[in-house]
Amino acid sequence: MPKPAAPSVAPAGTFALTSERVRERMVERLRANGVTDARVLDAMAAVPRHMFVDPGLATQAYEDAALPIGHQQTISKPSVVARMIELAMAGRTLERVLEIGTGCGYQAAVLSHVARDVYSIERIKPLYERAKLNLRPLRVPNIRLHYGDGRVGLPAAGPFDAIVIAAAGLDVPQALLEQLAIGGRLVAPVGAQSGQPQVLTLVER
Repeated sequence: MPKPAAPSVAPAGTFALTSERVRERMVERLRANGVTDARVLDAMAAVPRHMFVDPGLATQAYEDAALPIGHQQTISKPSVVARMIELAMAGRTLERVLEIGTGCGYQAAVLSHVARDVYSIERIKPLYERAKLNLRPLRVPNIRLHYGDGRVGLPAAGPFDAIVIAAAGLDVPQALLEQLAIGGRLVAPVGAQSGQPQVLTLVER
């Protein structure tokens, strides 16, 4: 059971008991900010984001904020995760999705609710191991984690209906574009590297 942040005086069980309501409020904010696909909203509501952050940050888990997960990486804002997945889906039912940059595993968990199979690659070994630990209690059968260079992708598992690049500032390698199925979509964040607002770029094949 996640513990509250150190400054909090709430009992240890309070946050876990109310996290579903906190998630519902997060989803209402997402809806108010333009996320309209009910499947995406349901997926965001289903995944306990506080299980993917350090216990000391658990009370901030449902704020629209990127939070540190170590190794100079962050868990993306809920609004960014929801918008990326909505763009990748474009109203479709996804069969096979590739995520570049597993991080702590949160976005892969959300994707698992909207896609039949999710493949996710992480290049930082401690984060790869952490994602496995984070996902284990959720018993998600349709996520396949891989440790390696995301720029190479997973050609043996493709083609993919969608590729979601979690790492901002990464140029899209040709190898990934070639792993998109016809009609597939690749979504990646750009900006936010030196104070710029983050925007999403979309490539369709």
